[in-house]
Amino acid sequence: MAKPRHRRLPVKALRWRCDLTHLPFRTTDEVAPVSDVIGQASAVEALDFGLSSDAPGQNVFVRGLTGTGRMTLVKGLLEKLQPACAAVQDLCYVHNFSAPHQPRLISVPPGTARDFRRRMQEFAEFVRDDLADALQTDTLKAPREMLESQVKTLLEAITEPFEKDLRAAGLALVTVSMGPVARAAILLVRDGKPVSPEEFEQLRSQGKISDKEHKQFKKKRDGFQRRLEEVTTRMKEIREDGARIVREGVEEGARGLMGELVASIRGVFPGPDVETFLGEVVDDIIENRVLAAGEGLPDPPRAYGVNVLLCHAGEGSCPVVTEQTPTLANLLGTIEREWGTQGPIPSDYSMIRAGSLLKAAGGYLILEARDILSEPGAWKVLVRTLRSGSLEMVPPELTWPIWQPGLKPQPIPVKIRVILVGSSEIYALLDRRDPDFSDLFKVLADFGSTIERNERGVKQYAGVLARIITDEKLPPFNKKAVAALVEHGARVAGHGRKLTARFGRIADLAREAAWLAQRENSGRVVVTGEHVSEAIRRTKHRADLPSRRFQEYLADGTIRVQTSGEVVGQINGLAVISTGPLVYGFPARITATVGAGTAGIIDIEEQSSLSGSIHTKGFQILGGLLRSLLRTDHPLAFSASLAFEQSYGGIDGDSASGAEICCLLSALTGIALRQGVAMTGAIDQMGHVQAIGGVNEKVEGFFDTCLAAGLTGEQGVIIPTANEAELMLRTDVVEACRKKKFSIWTVECIHDALEILTGVPAGRRDGADGYPEGTLLATAQEQARQFWLRSLQSPAPAEAVRKRIVAADGSVARFKTPS
Repeated sequence: MAKPRHRRLPVKALRWRCDLTHLPFRTTDEVAPVSDVIGQASAVEALDFGLSSDAPGQNVFVRGLTGTGRMTLVKGLLEKLQPACAAVQDLCYVHNFSAPHQPRLISVPPGTARDFRRRMQEFAEFVRDDLADALQTDTLKAPREMLESQVKTLLEAITEPFEKDLRAAGLALVTVSMGPVARAAILLVRDGKPVSPEEFEQLRSQGKISDKEHKQFKKKRDGFQRRLEEVTTRMKEIREDGARIVREGVEEGARGLMGELVASIRGVFPGPDVETFLGEVVDDIIENRVLAAGEGLPDPPRAYGVNVLLCHAGEGSCPVVTEQTPTLANLLGTIEREWGTQGPIPSDYSMIRAGSLLKAAGGYLILEARDILSEPGAWKVLVRTLRSGSLEMVPPELTWPIWQPGLKPQPIPVKIRVILVGSSEIYALLDRRDPDFSDLFKVLADFGSTIERNERGVKQYAGVLARIITDEKLPPFNKKAVAALVEHGARVAGHGRKLTARFGRIADLAREAAWLAQRENSGRVVVTGEHVSEAIRRTKHRADLPSRRFQEYLADGTIRVQTSGEVVGQINGLAVISTGPLVYGFPARITATVGAGTAGIIDIEEQSSLSGSIHTKGFQILGGLLRSLLRTDHPLAFSASLAFEQSYGGIDGDSASGAEICCLLSALTGIALRQGVAMTGAIDQMGHVQAIGGVNEKVEGFFDTCLAAGLTGEQGVIIPTANEAELMLRTDVVEACRKKKFSIWTVECIHDALEILTGVPAGRRDGADGYPEGTLLATAQEQARQFWLRSLQSPAPAEAVRKRIVAADGSVARFKTPS
């Protein structure tokens, strides 16, 4: 085997090391904490605009990964900017006397709602406790008694002459009960006493009253009866007029008293809302508590009280509300339910409670997009409120326990700025699915997931860590511990010249490293680089069960992976699996077979419905690259199949397409591939090897497999040159490479990978002359030609074969079996 042209990376290229001179301190006690979110200048600018603009629809969507400080920046910027907000009126609900099912909304100047409630409470308590006595004072009582005396005098002036004439005629006027009804009756007087109708008839039957006396009595009675009706009518009129005059007098006195009491309230709260409410209160008191018995009425503090929904600290204050649980009830508010001995008490204005949409009126409401989308109906309510500028605390379509039929508070006009915090996926979802989203959230504050990996970025990292340590009272970190966290930030970033801005993950490691240091020492504790390294190891170990299980399967032979020797048509590709935030790499054995036929290249993963769309695309590109490499003047007349062996789950991604084309060419040419060398890299149709994801995890996964089987010094991994800058390999992998027990190669085209894997020159075309003799691709061309010649010698007519494998335009037909 010819010696391959190695492109082994030097050890210094395998892991970036933080320059300790960029950390000019011994421990973080000497570092000034950085409270600002770093590396997010464009997001800060967008937030500043969104918070300052007053144009319609300038709500803000803060987009970015969790752990990048989105919430910290939003709250900090609001606190720093302290944007001026127009004064928002305090809001209250009171009883609506004209429509009890629709509580009346009252607005009062900012910061005065509680004073209004206190004054109305005092007024209501006076009505309950002192109104009756106040109406009995001489000032109010004397006019009423004088009116009642005048009525009595008028009645006597009518009744006395009538009764005198009755007495002269030997008659008397008495009240006779007839069942439930009482009426006036004129009776005969005998022996100084009125004779009842029953006694009168008895005396007649006994002959003590003659017929003559009976006729005389009847005549006199009938005459007085007509006068009685006139007197009764007149008395009724006098009594009604008197009662009316007395009622008017009482009402006038009571209104005067009520007017004095509410005048002080009206003077402090001169708005039309309060004026209307006070007028209704006075009318209710007069009609139901002064002029009527007032039985069965609610307690005055309940009937005339004030439910304060929104009360600001004072003019110019700008409310900032963060709603952690944006349920419908928390956004809109609720109507509480009270229970009495007989069951639920009907809801009224006093049971209404404000939600965060109202609490943030005139200011800012901060919401997590994921949370509000997970609550049924919450997003719809938010959009409707922002679009209409009106808050219906109890939307009609909602039902108990949020809404109770029969009570519908008046809608509340609200002006609010919403800051929605979410990921790129949620932003894309809302933009695609909700037509109102782009009109309502016009400002996008994009949070990047990385910052620059330079001296300034490293020092900013130290400042952020110092803030976390100070806030959480962690022990100090020395410079090597900080450097270890910075290096881990470089690995998490997955970019050659970046550090991750997801400080939540870095903070988690810092906390665990501090815990480890404190567990070791009881005195003064300083966190070291070893503590950070151990925290990283422990964090990964807690979630690496899939990786350990894979190594166990390798050890007992359940999964077959060969890490030494050479095999035709077999190569170790590399794949990754995710467990939460952690990613693990492992080798995937890929095999290829080639034989005579016309089926083209068959992707067994796709035929088994185990491949994703990106993997399928990579496989299609593989076919195009094969045509590009072979460039035959005849159709490709062979059948081939490719498979990920012992893969029983889904396969996706195109990072194995480079390994697949090498495996296919090995099967076609019969040239063996080194099993100790794994490959990862996507390809294009021109043969360039392109960048892939998870390069560190893939290299480490194959290294662990080789380590378990025994390092030979001939093992390693081929990666795209484009991924070289991303390498942040574990220290044990770097050390093995330093000792030349393991190698990392970078390649830019598939020819380089073939030479490393086979030790055979791949060959480069030189114009129309084709590939040099003895090269791998020259062998591949010849093998393809032999398959074509064999197809022409088959029993089927040559033209039929040609039609079966060549499309009308001359391209290879059925190059990939359709699914």
